[in-house]
Amino acid sequence: MIFLIIITLFLFLDVYTFKGIKILLANTSRQVLKRTIYITFWAITVFMLLLVMGGYLMRSSTRNLAVFTWYYYLFGLLLVVYVPKILFVAFHLTEDIIIGCTWLVRKLYVSKPVAEGSMPISRSVFLSKVGIVLASLPFLGFIWGMVRGRFNFRVESQKIAFPNLPKSFEGLKIVQVSDIHIGSFKGFPKQVEAAIDMINDQQPDIIFFTGDLVNNFAEELDGWIPILARMKARVGKYSILGNHDYGNYYHWNSPTEKAENFKNIVDAHSKIGFQLLNNQSVTLTNNDERIAIIGVENWGRPPFPQYADFAKASIGTENIPFKILLSHDPDHWGAKIMNKTNIDLTLSGHTHGMQFGLKFAGKEWSPAKYKFKRWAGLYQEGKQYLYVNRGLGYIGYPGRVGMPPEITVLVLSNASS
Repeated sequence: MIFLIIITLFLFLDVYTFKGIKILLANTSRQVLKRTIYITFWAITVFMLLLVMGGYLMRSSTRNLAVFTWYYYLFGLLLVVYVPKILFVAFHLTEDIIIGCTWLVRKLYVSKPVAEGSMPISRSVFLSKVGIVLASLPFLGFIWGMVRGRFNFRVESQKIAFPNLPKSFEGLKIVQVSDIHIGSFKGFPKQVEAAIDMINDQQPDIIFFTGDLVNNFAEELDGWIPILARMKARVGKYSILGNHDYGNYYHWNSPTEKAENFKNIVDAHSKIGFQLLNNQSVTLTNNDERIAIIGVENWGRPPFPQYADFAKASIGTENIPFKILLSHDPDHWGAKIMNKTNIDLTLSGHTHGMQFGLKFAGKEWSPAKYKFKRWAGLYQEGKQYLYVNRGLGYIGYPGRVGMPPEITVLVLSNASS
């Protein structure tokens, strides 16, 4: 039923878009051009609908990585084709509502017949032209996001001062990477290598990876282990799991198959040189001063899993003066950490900034703000900080628009220094 509703919505958008195109071409005398545009429009529409139907029929029926890559590109094409149509249709639907209401008012309250040609056809042509210009913006934006935006890696740097940071850790440089979703990079090893080079260029003391190494499957990592293992840090590399790492978004043939997939993903962390903290902690010591690194499994609001056990992960850290928490979902900080614990700095990812955003006058906007209270960048509550990484990879839409893939650099200092 949901699928039929979606197809019906697509057809509604197609019909209304075609109506607008006909208005734009109404005064064109070149019949061959009009016919070519009409045929091309409906050919693309039928092609897209057939792709959607094929994707629906094949959903969750294969573990073939190439098929899943095809799904992501299909989703990208849907955004490229139908988001512009939504904007274009909005103008004509508004116009038709106005015309309909005007006709109804005149029919009910005006006895004098409306003169022929008094309907605002010229306004329809104007709205069609405005609509086509505005619709071209997301069309070009989504294409750019797929071709270039997803590989436009950026370094985001922050300096954070804490009153209780041990002075032996003054200037500690942390690089945070999150949401690699390595299966989405299939066929683009040079781009991933460029991101690894950017990470190493920061000369980090510590690298933290905050979850979602894969989309679903351990075999996504085939061929990538040597590349990912090139990340270098002076002190160490630590990681946690994200919601996608558990394999919960695929219909497995058996619990054993799912468990084996999960084990292989867990094992991959050590192969790329990261110490995986599954509700565990480690203590770093320098000149007899200590800080704690605490890592929890994924905690998310339903339908995302809640495997985190903060109490278990914190055992042994009670007397350590400074604590860093790795938790994939930033909602965990607001629900369980902020004002409830003595965690100084929490590092999260998960949101991707919805892979879409706008920056203007120093402010950033993304539809992610309507789903997550804290979705990108640095947040502070009292003496506690949260940093939400925008993600290195992508999933679903194979691109990024105004929300570049991020490598985070955090430099810690003592506030009294």
